[in-house]
Formats: sequence, structure tokens, C-alpha cells
Amino acid sequence: MRFVAFEQGGIAGLAVERAGHLTGALACDPNYPGSLHSLLAGGRAALEAAHRKLSECRAIDPTSIRHLPPVARPPKVVCVGLNYADHTRESPYEQPKYPTFFPRFASSLIGCGDALIRPKVSEQFDYEGELAVIIGRGGRHIARDRALDHVAGYSIFNEASVRDFQFLSPQWTVGKNFDGTGAFGPVFVTPDELPPGAKGLRLVTRLNGEIVQDGNTADMIFDVAELISTLSVALTLEPGDVIVTGTPAGIGWARKPPLFMKAGDVCSVEIERIGMLVNPVADESVQARA
Repeated sequence: MRFVAFEQGGIAGLAVERAGHLTGALACDPNYPGSLHSLLAGGRAALEAAHRKLSECRAIDPTSIRHLPPVARPPKVVCVGLNYADHTRESPYEQPKYPTFFPRFASSLIGCGDALIRPKVSEQFDYEGELAVIIGRGGRHIARDRALDHVAGYSIFNEASVRDFQFLSPQWTVGKNFDGTGAFGPVFVTPDELPPGAKGLRLVTRLNGEIVQDGNTADMIFDVAELISTLSVALTLEPGDVIVTGTPAGIGWARKPPLFMKAGDVCSVEIERIGMLVNPVADESVQARA
């Protein structure tokens, strides 16, 4: 099953995608089954019922909608650094023996098609294409061999990073949480559509059409099951939590000369059998915000 969260005329909606076509409903429609986040707590049965209902709804013109993140306000977004050995080698760090977890906040998230915002305080705005894991069944102290049972689906993430702020301290949180830097979507894909743990999928990031990252999810040092199990030692995972699983080599900061995103660029992240996340890049507006 493939779901797409969207907004049309200022109203949120949910659609299913089949063979590239969307059918769905707005929140004001009687057939609207609820947000994807609200459905996750109901498990597979709730998703299947929603899929059937939305499949019978009206066609949605993809040019008439604004894509939203599949889960707009996740309870937690936990990112993983240094999870591909080739990326660690291009970084100033040693390969860790324990996953490098750090938080992202929902206020940084944007959907497919929205602009990634290069903050006015930085010129080191970098791309990071990543696989996103969305938790369906929560829990704590989850055994590795049962961890994939807790996955509701997968999506795509571009964890755009503000490098000069990331490296101001040993903690990366600020440089990973500027507003408008966490592109997420456009599609939520259930696990039955993919290999177990979404392993063995090609991940390609392009900047203005040129390939800048070309990796494979099979190369993750800590795979999806291991990440879930390890996180659950400390945290109670909840439906709608998102784990962003790390990026392969090719980041702009490590290139010589460095390659950073700038206004007018277009960055895309494509993951085999999931889809493509595309975002333009814009400079931050200088006006004050409330």
C-alpha cells in the first residue's frame, strides 16, 4: 500500500497511489479516514480499511495539491549519523560501535515540493539523502528479531544540514534543526511492498540533475531492525515516530571544492521501489517571524 498526505485549498487530505495515480479525500469529505498518523495506532487493519475506502474516492490531480510530510507532527524524529562506512570515511569522525543518534524536531519538516530553506546565517547548506522508517506498533525493549514487526512503513528524507552550525559543538542538534530543512515524503510505503527492512534498495541524491550520492540501503552499518531494538532500550517508541537512518558518501561538505546548495537549486532523493522526493532550494526571507 502506498499513501500520500496532501493539502488542497488549505484543507488536509489523504490519498492512495496506484500505478502513479492518486485517489483520495479531504478532511471535510465523508469518506476521509483520518490522517495517516491517526491510522497508525490502529495497525495494519486500519491502514487496509483506509486504503480500500480511499481507492474508491475521487481522482486527485497531483498538480493541484501541496504534498505534506507523511506524518506531519511525529512524536519523535530520531536521526542516525555515520551509518554508512563510506560516509564515515569522508567525515572527520571514527566509525562508532554504537549508533550515533540525535533528534530532529517536527518544526523543521517540509513536504515534497516545498523549498528547502538556506538560512541567511550560513552558506554551508548541505544535502543528505536517507531512508525514513515510520513506526506503527510502539514499545520498549524490542527484541531485534521482532523489531520489523513494529514498522508501519517507509519513506524518503533529505536531511539538509547547516554544516557550520553542526560543527560549532560536539552535539549536532542545532545544525540539523533549522526551520525548513527536513524534507520528508512524498509517499508512505508499507513493508509488504519492499524487501525486509527495506534492505538492498538503491539510494540516489541528485543536485540539479547531477548524481551526488549513489548508495544502497544494504550498506547501512546498523540496519533497521538493529536501530529499532537499540533505540527501544532507552525510549518508548510510539506510533508515528520516525527513524532517519543515515546517509551514504557524497555529501557536499566533503568534496573538494565543497558543493553546497544555494537558492535556485533543485535537490532530489530517489529510493528504489519507494519513489522520489524533490525540493527546490530558496534563501531564508529576512523578515522577522512570530
